Amino acid sequence: MRSAVVVADTGAPADVHGVHGAAGVTQWACLARRAGLTGAWEAVEWARIPAGGVSGEHLHTRTREVYVLLAGEGEVTLDGRPYPVRAGDAVLTAVGTRHGLRNTGAGPLEWLVIELPADPVGGTKGSEDVGSTVVADLRRSGPLDPSAVIGGPLRLLRHVELAPGGRAELAADGVEHTLFVTGGGGRAGIGGLRVPLRAGTAVTLPLGTAVGLAAGPDGLGYVHAELTLPGGERG
Repeated sequence: MRSAVVVADTGAPADVHGVHGAAGVTQWACLARRAGLTGAWEAVEWARIPAGGVSGEHLHTRTREVYVLLAGEGEVTLDGRPYPVRAGDAVLTAVGTRHGLRNTGAGPLEWLVIELPADPVGGTKGSEDVGSTVVADLRRSGPLDPSAVIGGPLRLLRHVELAPGGRAELAADGVEHTLFVTGGGGRAGIGGLRVPLRAGTAVTLPLGTAVGLAAGPDGLGYVHAELTLPGGERG
């Protein structure tokens, strides 16, 4: 059966209590998961905690994680060291590291999570985990190669701003993509369908699919991540 583009949004999140042992409630939505994808994804998720909320500190023994802060400001702890973070920053965490997140602002703190399984024993050379870091303002930092920090197949992370009426094409040819709309709006052309895009919409492209993006009158901003497949080249 032909793979299908996955479109999801954050409009009806679940309430999750006591995330990683912390008190309080986290709002959470799963935007894509391993089923239906060829690449080494675990999940693409969205989360939000209120002012004063905490996502508890925990050790990663099985997965790598990338956080992209979407709204608010807070403090992330990486292996015991605190780092201030705010909307637009990215946090890269490798297997074997400990991290947690606290909302220090007056409003909600929201973030996108891209989670990847650790390589099996005997994985490909060059995929080893290296460490963890905070990248200030993904918009200004430009395209990143997360594998240089955390290892693994996620080779592109960037924030894209399309001007009003602007267009972009993505094809999952040797790679798979996920994008999350951060602002503005527009539409995605998927085959013969025209899917509306607005802040909080996620689009994930399994191998062999393609999408055309068109920005609306307010432009279109989105986080874009690209994962290479075995033997694949960057698309």
